[in-house]
Amino acid sequence: MISLTKLIHGKGTISDAVKYRERDPYLVPSDYVRFTETRRPVVFWNVTNKCNLSCVHCYIDAGPSPLGNQLSLDEGKSFIADLAEMKIPLLMFTGGEPILRDDFWQLVHYAGSRGLKVALSTNGTLITKETAQRIKRLGLEYVGVSLDGVAEKTHDTFRNQPGSFVKAVQGVRNCVEAGLKCGIRMTAAKSNYRETIHLIDFATRLRVPRFCLYWLVPSGRGAQLYTKQKLEHEEAAWILDLLYKKAIESDPEEVEILTVDAPQDGIYVLTRLEKENPQEYENALKLLEFTGGACSAGDRVANVNPEGNIFPCQFAQLPELRIGNIREKKFSEIWNDRSNSVLSVFREKVNRLKGKCKECLYKSLCQGGCRIRAYVEYGDFWADDPFCPYNFKMSML
Repeated sequence: MISLTKLIHGKGTISDAVKYRERDPYLVPSDYVRFTETRRPVVFWNVTNKCNLSCVHCYIDAGPSPLGNQLSLDEGKSFIADLAEMKIPLLMFTGGEPILRDDFWQLVHYAGSRGLKVALSTNGTLITKETAQRIKRLGLEYVGVSLDGVAEKTHDTFRNQPGSFVKAVQGVRNCVEAGLKCGIRMTAAKSNYRETIHLIDFATRLRVPRFCLYWLVPSGRGAQLYTKQKLEHEEAAWILDLLYKKAIESDPEEVEILTVDAPQDGIYVLTRLEKENPQEYENALKLLEFTGGACSAGDRVANVNPEGNIFPCQFAQLPELRIGNIREKKFSEIWNDRSNSVLSVFREKVNRLKGKCKECLYKSLCQGGCRIRAYVEYGDFWADDPFCPYNFKMSML
């Protein structure tokens, strides 16, 4: 995750980042966890693969029925207790649609009772005023709602459900009204990327303090969409330029603009600032150095699927990247096992890069981009990230 806002307005961020740098991530505000030295993972838990929608880009291939062997309530509580003892900085409940899990509220309450910071990733369609108030009472840190355009047709087509846009927008309004910190998330593809500017403005009008753009990853059903609608480099550059300008123009106290699944976006900001604002360039460089590499898979980020399987990140749910299963051993034991073959390679991924990524001057700052795109494109986890504009430019020389 790259916060263009924090990098561009680095002077206002660097002092806080330094202040929290050596603190236990468990005690650090969520927005600053990425800058801490101690590396415990933010855990994304797919509590269910059941969903009331059928989104074309769903990385977990969610549907109307839950898996028969998803973690039980008791297993979920044991998992949460382990995470609490481990003192992870944040637990993200995601799905599917997590609210559809029968015992969802029990899990959230239990996580809160164990002192964990908790957030929710949702399609927003089920967040009524009462639900928003319940989320508020339970003390969730953040609610991320997915919107893939400002046109109803665009969003509803992505979600394969007429009326989902209206319900999702109302869900966002209900979160804002309840005083919840929330964000709008958009996954960019050929059919909707031109709506980015309008969706940022829409989020601002709704008084939503965070806009997060996800670059499409070929995972789950997203693999089919990626084949048909992956962005060309020129189209991605158009979006980045737009986000950069918006981040400069916007009040950082009112809206934060971020991107996900393209660590090289931080390099884009650096190269712009080096020419346009050298003072902020130095601050941005320091912030990127603090993160120890923008790709956090298998290091600062972990994913657990409904059956308890652990993966380096939510987009890396492939059999060959399975780290272990919490039914076999505690998450903390698996995560801290230095002999684990998957974790060991992901934690030294910068030394395994090949091709143009291996030779790139920026590799220590982005860790080679997205490994899943490289694998899908070339059949090699350590090949070039085909989405990287710097690799693209080098190949054209």
